[in-house]
Amino acid sequence: MTPHSNLAPWQDATRPAAERAGEVLRLMTLEEKVAQLYGVWVGADGSGEGVAPHQHDLAEETPDWEQVIAHGLGHLTRPFGTAPVDPAMGVQALANSQKEIAAANRFSIPAIAHEECLSGFAAWQATVYPTPLAWGASFDPELVERMAAQIGTSMRRVGVHQGLSPVLDVSRDPRWGRTEETIGEDPYLVGTVATAYVRGLQSSGVVATLKHFVGYSASRAGRNLAPVSAGRREFADVLLPPFEMAIALGGARSVMPSYTANDGVPATGDPGLLTALLREEWGYTGTVVSDYFAVTFLETLHGTAGSAGGAAASALEAGVDIELPTLRCYGAPLLAAVRDGSVSEDHVDRAALRVLTQKCELGLLDADWTPFPAEPAADLGGSGAESGAADVDIDLDPPEHRALARRLAEESVVLLTDDRRQLPLAAGRRTAVVGPLADSTEAMLGCYSFPAHVGGSHPETPIGLEIPTLLDALRTELPGTGIDYRRGCGVDDTDTSGIAEAVAAAEEAEVCVAVVGDRAGLFGRGTSGEGCDVTDLRLPGVQQELVEAVLASGTAVVLVVMSGRPYALEGLAEGAAAAVQAFFPGEEGGPAVAGVLSGRVNPSGRLPVGLPRSSGGQPAPYLAPALGRRSEVSSVDPTALYPFGHGLSYTSFSWSDFRVQARGEGASDPAAAATDGAFTLGCTVRNTGARAGAEVVQLYLGDPIAQVSRPVRTLVGYARVELEPGQERRVEFAVSADLAAYTGADGRRVVEAGELDLSLAASCEDVRHSARVRLEGPARFVDHNRHLVSEAVVGD
Repeated sequence: MTPHSNLAPWQDATRPAAERAGEVLRLMTLEEKVAQLYGVWVGADGSGEGVAPHQHDLAEETPDWEQVIAHGLGHLTRPFGTAPVDPAMGVQALANSQKEIAAANRFSIPAIAHEECLSGFAAWQATVYPTPLAWGASFDPELVERMAAQIGTSMRRVGVHQGLSPVLDVSRDPRWGRTEETIGEDPYLVGTVATAYVRGLQSSGVVATLKHFVGYSASRAGRNLAPVSAGRREFADVLLPPFEMAIALGGARSVMPSYTANDGVPATGDPGLLTALLREEWGYTGTVVSDYFAVTFLETLHGTAGSAGGAAASALEAGVDIELPTLRCYGAPLLAAVRDGSVSEDHVDRAALRVLTQKCELGLLDADWTPFPAEPAADLGGSGAESGAADVDIDLDPPEHRALARRLAEESVVLLTDDRRQLPLAAGRRTAVVGPLADSTEAMLGCYSFPAHVGGSHPETPIGLEIPTLLDALRTELPGTGIDYRRGCGVDDTDTSGIAEAVAAAEEAEVCVAVVGDRAGLFGRGTSGEGCDVTDLRLPGVQQELVEAVLASGTAVVLVVMSGRPYALEGLAEGAAAAVQAFFPGEEGGPAVAGVLSGRVNPSGRLPVGLPRSSGGQPAPYLAPALGRRSEVSSVDPTALYPFGHGLSYTSFSWSDFRVQARGEGASDPAAAATDGAFTLGCTVRNTGARAGAEVVQLYLGDPIAQVSRPVRTLVGYARVELEPGQERRVEFAVSADLAAYTGADGRRVVEAGELDLSLAASCEDVRHSARVRLEGPARFVDHNRHLVSEAVVGD
């Protein structure tokens, strides 16, 4: 835009965003500044159907619209994701709302519209991609980045500016219902995949929101919103690094604090977390938005505030800039607290400046801003100016989106075992298909997909998407095959009356495919999802009995688990001829899993979380020191049945020519580098089988002697290697000594001299090559500016 003399200073897109925001902030009244600090949830009601427990009490009838927007508005909450909305009509309705908001305030500033986008844009008729556990299983951040760019393109096209994703919680206890929303149990995998998602979403001009900062997944006993008592080392070395990566390497522009209290301090009211660490230490400059009603929860659930005004004061002073989803504590209670001197207006100014700066970055303060979206902005840092009118026909599930959803689903399917070589299934054999998820779209959908999250409250509205079931897809994949389908039982009921029929079908067949797992839902309405926590890890309902019964039939059984968490499969997977795991694989999940079963797809997924051996034992992530592993001092074996990183293929691979070389000044010994140096290591991977496939080379680091007890092995790199039959490619990793940093006894992050183990492995337990190396020289204390990732290069 060319500067023009009649432009207001904040409308001039050639000036820096923070400078423009400061110009308008200087002219605002207190009421106008506070109006930028909250959202309004127009479609929410008090029925309890569309929102969560504790939230429906708060989703009161929206105050008078003209009164709410009289001084401006910070956010519009989920204009597409609260109820089924035709995309074209939604664009028009949102544009009308934005025109009214801009016209009502003195500075013509519209609101930021935000939506959920965990498994795709959570809107009616929008593509449903695989859930985040499936992203982790793919070990393919580049593909996840492409997916996120597609999601952002759809959102920006209809006028949405911010997405409440990705989730960076590291899975610590799979009994937690939101395990399906995590990317896995390893902070390196979570951080690299989530960073790719952030890059992709923000490349389309949509702000990514990191959640839940921090500790949510480490709650006691895996209970939602339960207290967190993790130690500072678990926070520093396991829970925080993904957020560091997504901010430092992904440039994330929004952060959402966790609902939970960490050692008694609610994250939403913690200045040490939201200001001292996030902003002062890490240098973060974006916005902090509350989780829904989390500010109110300081008063009603945590008991750390005695009133709505007190909750507002605590959150605002801690560093929460925007209260979501709707007007409560940051409205009249905050205004009163500022006027009576209990809250400094400086804190209001600080938050409002951040919000206005982000609006400038999004183009919402530009002189030529229009409420009708056009093509997505090229980059979040651009002007983002929009012009034109709403499309009359908006396709939120175009073919290219479905194609990428299919590919990601295919890459995420994990072949656990194929002991009797029953896979791929041969066409023409008598096949029984049993299980509650064989002919169900629920097998594909994570909790935050629109059909699962909102669609259940609107049974009169069609799902709006084509979602083939696994049974449908198997009939397509295996033409000429006689398939006898019997449901057998429900997902979570106790009715066993259909099991005998399923067994009879299995007995008459040459092979039986048993499809079991989860149904995602909210707060007890599902077996997986937000608020759907469990006390043990047996399959829900009587599904275990169904599987045991068909295993006893004598027919070879292929077990397919389609779930939102790992389940204890001891005795089931081992008794099956083959076993496959898929984590809510999205709208194209049926054809993807069927493709693996038929052999059209060569499986390449790897477990992002280990599958536990026992249903009742305390879950044990692989990131454990020697004392946390199997030992003679306890009768409990915490060893995973299938470990983190495990996954099989229909082809075979050899790993050869392993080499390690120290890098850095004076590095003459290939096994010794300085504490500020690095190593290069790698091997040649060859496809020794008869068909194309992908191997996932995983790099692990072990620190056998340290100040504190450290994990035996931790992931510090990985690479997907696509190979044709007979083809070989060299895989090389550059590993900075910084990746050996850990939080020492004094609380500082240190890289110290000593021996390390560097291993190339096919899983955390399947080491193919390993070398003992040394770091030499003085100890170094490092911060967030350290190297956070290794560099992987796969040769041609």
